[in-house]
Amino acid sequence: MIFKKDNLRLGLILGLIGPLLGLVIVYYIKFPSYKFKDFLDYFMHDNRMITSIGSLSLLANVILFTVYVNTQRDNTAKGIFVITLFYGIGILLLKLFNPAH
Repeated sequence: MIFKKDNLRLGLILGLIGPLLGLVIVYYIKFPSYKFKDFLDYFMHDNRMITSIGSLSLLANVILFTVYVNTQRDNTAKGIFVITLFYGIGILLLKLFNPAH
C-alpha cells in the first residue's frame, strides 16, 4: 500500500494534498452556503480568515506528520514537514501583504 512507503517524494505529495483537503473539509463544514470561488475569495482577503482557515487546513498535515513519525517513516515525515513549512510561510506572507488588513 502506498501509505506504508517511506520516501521523501511521497511526503512532499502528501504534504501538498493534506492542506488542500483540509481546506475543502473546512469549506463543506463551515461555509456550505457559499460558492467555492466566493469562499476562496473571502479566505484570501480577510486576515482573520487567513489565520483561522489556514491553521485548520494545516491541521491535516499535522495529523499526517504525526502518523508517519509514530510509525518510524521519517523520510515521508520530512517531506510533509517541509511542505508544511512552505504553506505556513505562504499563509504568513499572504496575511502580511494583504491590502485588506
